[in-house]
This record gives sequence, C-alpha cells and structure tokens, in this order.
Amino acid sequence: MADTSIGTPEQLRDPDYFPGLAKGIPLGIQHVLAMFVSNVTPAIIVAGAAGFGFGSNSPDFPELLYLIQMSMLFAGISTLMQTITLGPVGAALPIVQGTSFAFLPIMIPLVAGKGVDALAALFGGVIIGGLFHAFLGTFIGKIRFALPPLVTGLVVTMIGLALVKVGIQYAAGGVPAIGTPEYGSLLNWSAALVVVFVTLGLKFFTKGMLSISAVLIGLVVGYVYAIFVGILSFDAISGSWARSAAFALPQPFKYGFEFSAAAVIGFCLMAFISAIETVGDVAGITKGGAGREATDKEIQGATYADGFGTAVAGCFGAFPNTSFSQNVGLIAMTGVMSRHVVTCGAVFLIICGLIPKVGGVIRTVPIEVLGGGVIVMFGMVVAAGISMLSDVTWNRRNMVIFAISLSIGLGLQLEPGALQHMPDTARILLTSGLLPAATIAIVLNLILPEELADEATEEVSGGHAGHGRGSLVKDDHV
Repeated sequence: MADTSIGTPEQLRDPDYFPGLAKGIPLGIQHVLAMFVSNVTPAIIVAGAAGFGFGSNSPDFPELLYLIQMSMLFAGISTLMQTITLGPVGAALPIVQGTSFAFLPIMIPLVAGKGVDALAALFGGVIIGGLFHAFLGTFIGKIRFALPPLVTGLVVTMIGLALVKVGIQYAAGGVPAIGTPEYGSLLNWSAALVVVFVTLGLKFFTKGMLSISAVLIGLVVGYVYAIFVGILSFDAISGSWARSAAFALPQPFKYGFEFSAAAVIGFCLMAFISAIETVGDVAGITKGGAGREATDKEIQGATYADGFGTAVAGCFGAFPNTSFSQNVGLIAMTGVMSRHVVTCGAVFLIICGLIPKVGGVIRTVPIEVLGGGVIVMFGMVVAAGISMLSDVTWNRRNMVIFAISLSIGLGLQLEPGALQHMPDTARILLTSGLLPAATIAIVLNLILPEELADEATEEVSGGHAGHGRGSLVKDDHV
C-alpha cells in the first residue's frame, strides 16, 4: 500500500517525482536488497560449472571475486541506463536491472569443466547477443505474437527445471564434494535447511521489508549458523577480507574475446525471450505503479537498455542483464513510482561493485548455505513459469505443443549423451534443453491449426485428457 507521507497519490504515480534523499536512499537500497542475492548468484553458478567456484581449490578461484564485483557494478550501470536514459536508450521508469537467470542453461554447457579459458567465448557471446538484443528494440512490439503465454510459460518453467539440480548439489556440498563421504551429510543439509525454513517463515509470517528480503535474511542466518557449527571459520572470513582490495576498477576484456558459434546463437536466441520478459516487466511497472499502459517509446527504450547494458557488461566480464521482476512487485507494493529512487539504488550497487571487499565477504558464503537460497529461488522460477501457463487455454492443440516441447527439451537436458555424435555447437545448444523446447513450441504454435479434435490426443494421453481452460478464457468458443 502506498505511503502517503512520501508524497501525494499523484506524485507517487509520477516517475519524475523524487521524495528527497532522506527517503529516496532507503527506498533505493530496499530495491537493491530485494534483488541482491539473485544478481550475484549466476556468477557463482557459472564459476562452479567452469571448475573454479566454491570448494574447487582451483588456482583460479580468486576470479570468482571479480565476477561477483562485475555483477554488482554493471547491474547498477544498466539500471542507470533505464532510469536516467541515454538518448533513446532507457525507459525513464523505475526499472531495476540485474544478472539474468534465463541465460544460465546456455552458459553452463559453454563453460562446463573448462575453467577460465572458456570465458573468452562466453563473453564474446554476451557482447554479440547484447547488441542483437538492442536491435530487437526497433521492432519488439511486432514479434510479441510469436511468444504467447504457452511459449513464455514453458521457457520460464524450463529455466527453473534446468537449475533445480544446481540447488540440490549446492545444498549437499557442491560438485567438488560429489563422491566423498561429506557429500550429502546431515551437517551440510542442516545449513541449507536453516536457510529454507527462515526464508519461508519470513515470507509467509512477516510483512514489508522483512518479507521482501526473506531470501537475503535467510542467507545471513544460514551464514551465522555455518560459523557456529564449524562449516565456516572466522579465519576464512578475515583472510578473504584482507586479501580483497578496498577499491578496484573494471578491466576491459579481462578474459579476452573469442567468437563461438554456439555462444552467439545461444545468446541471440535467448535475447528474444529476455526481450519479451522486459516488455512484461515494463507493462507491470506502469500498470501497478501508475495505473496506465506502457507506451511504445518506454518499451523500446527499455529493450535498448537491456541490450546495450548487456553488451557493455560483457566487455568487462559481467553476464547478461535484464529487468528484475521482483522489483516490479516491490513498486506495486510500495506505490512509489519514482525512477530517481531506483537511481539511488543503482548508485549503491555501483559503489559495491567498485569495492572488492564486498565481493570478498560474499565469496565466503558456504556452498551449502547458498544451496538453501537457490533451492528457493529456482523453485520460484518454476512456479513463475507455471503461473504464466495458467493463462493458457488448455485445449488439445496446446497440450500437444507443450507435451512435445517439454519432452524433447527436458529429455535432452537429462540425457546429453544421446547427442554425443552431434557437432560441438549443436550439442551445446541442444543439451541446454531450453532452446530446443522454445524453438519447437514457437514453430508448432505458428504452424499448427487452431482446432484439434478432442479424440486426437486420447490415444496417447493414457486417460489423462486434461480439461483446464486457463484463467484468461472468456467463453467456451476460445
């Protein structure tokens, strides 16, 4: 509910209104707290997949600190593009940018077990994919028809399904611990479950900032628990703090630039999905915060900022950026539509990104504690996808499209060995599961006739015909 002490109802709906620094800074930091964990998690997961993450004992482990630092810095810079704008780049709305989970199913196969050497090709894909993403801004409104809730809901669900395994592995002790007696120990699981239970308790039994920051607070409690039970020592914390610089600037092309067809194709295809997500977030912000529809200029500017922000981030070692949906909900809850409030949060993120000691502390979070947090976050991604699918009219046609897309996409993800004879580029793209599922769903949705006889799927449905109509169905003829 809007707080009228911050301004009049008319002022709170105005993106150009600013309540002053005394109120703007806390409100801005509130936005950062709502997205902080989600923003740095992709860097931790990519480093883990590459082999220099938590518990790896890799000589490249310090590179994780730089990736975390860049995640914070360029989330702030990309957010400034949205709020302050640069010519046509930016929506001039309170849009918070952050590192996207959506690209993880693409990035993980690209770097799997290859160490820091794999990052040159990955960031080459980020840069080119970002420029392509920005190009989509010129006609984003014209391609929305190809991505109805059936497709976007399937894609978001697949993103979550691709990542839930990571959460379980982290909670059990991390990939490096697999095969050891410590993997899956009661001690490891206790740390993860503390985070899960604290997060659930705060999310459902508190209100306001406590509820919004439930995952972050859960991680803090899990962090303290890990110290008490001996998973984490004070020496490790102080050592990481001491080894981290007090101030450091980003390094352009720190990991080089390499053209990889798999990376470029993967990032460009995912740009379509990310762009549509941003359109939805912009519409959610204007509807929830200002009570109006988003303009074409706002949608176009937001997409430009998404793309150019991602391309610039890739030049310095940060991953793709996109608008963060949890902050859309925060705006609807607080009723504060001020883009300048979000600017305060962006400045705070930039400051954190320039101080490696912040990343040094994050780097000491035990993998088991992080596992508890990502179990919740990735589960919520799946739930968000299912929520989007509730808008689908579940007739026989849509059931067939969903069934084939999910079966092939998830099946290839679960059994990557089935593609061992494919060229490297095709194997990386297909075993992500996400791209084949999305491509099949888009193509079938465009070419299959609207009507499919009821009996057409009965023979393969095993009696589970399904009669869901979707929340947007208005009558029996839809």
